[in-house]
Amino acid sequence: MSRSDSPTIGVFDSGFGGLTVLHALLQRFPQARFVFLGDTARLPYGSKSRRTIARYAAQSAQFLTREQGAEFLVIACNTASALALDAIREAVTVPVLGVIEPGAAVARATSKTGDVLVIATDATVHSHAYAAACETRGLRAIEKACPLLVPLVEEGWTNHPVTAEVLRIYLDELLAQAAAEGLKPDALVLGCTHYPLLRPLIEHAIAQSAGAGIRVIDSAESTADTATKLLRGGDSASGDRAWAPEIRCFATDSVEKFQRLGSKFLGRPVGDVQLIDLGG
Repeated sequence: MSRSDSPTIGVFDSGFGGLTVLHALLQRFPQARFVFLGDTARLPYGSKSRRTIARYAAQSAQFLTREQGAEFLVIACNTASALALDAIREAVTVPVLGVIEPGAAVARATSKTGDVLVIATDATVHSHAYAAACETRGLRAIEKACPLLVPLVEEGWTNHPVTAEVLRIYLDELLAQAAAEGLKPDALVLGCTHYPLLRPLIEHAIAQSAGAGIRVIDSAESTADTATKLLRGGDSASGDRAWAPEIRCFATDSVEKFQRLGSKFLGRPVGDVQLIDLGG
């Protein structure tokens, strides 16, 4: 596969947590061109109405496709995936992939009991998008909002005793609810793109509370795997790995914060971030 044969992949998030999805995509498409947009001027999406979220997300998708030439879109935002995926697909003419369906699909492939747990933000949990996606696959899911985790990640406390204690409390409550409802969960879906940075702490907390019987499912990795199937028919990344992926990042506000925190999410410097205005 030559560089010219690889599509330009657009990745969109309301902030910069979606850079964990981009990180996973980079491992699978080392020769691709990527365009990432963080709509940082208008976050958090979770406090907005469905209509407003759909409008914001459609504007961002159109910027990536019409102005940046993206030929495939990954919506690396759980709130937009839950509430605006149909609006995004109506606004553009390229294939669109959200983060919720891939996570639910891996949960189905992983779970033997048919019972799964989901941790996410308030907005994603209130949408019940993961529960619905799991139900269509014959799974029973319990969703748990964990509102303290995003600010802890953005504070840089990804390996901090306070974060570990907060996680323990959330997971103990979730496991107690599952037991009360007679469920025997064997999979835990990370329903927020910030949470992969907490995966070691989450796996440790789960092991302490429930033993080794619950597998953690990273929806960023699941989404990147699904993108690989759609773009390559499931083939792993090929071609000259000496190529450095081409990455362009855009933000609608807080460029300095994007550069500082974004590098932690991406696992490498994000480089220059261009400021753009998508309107109100």
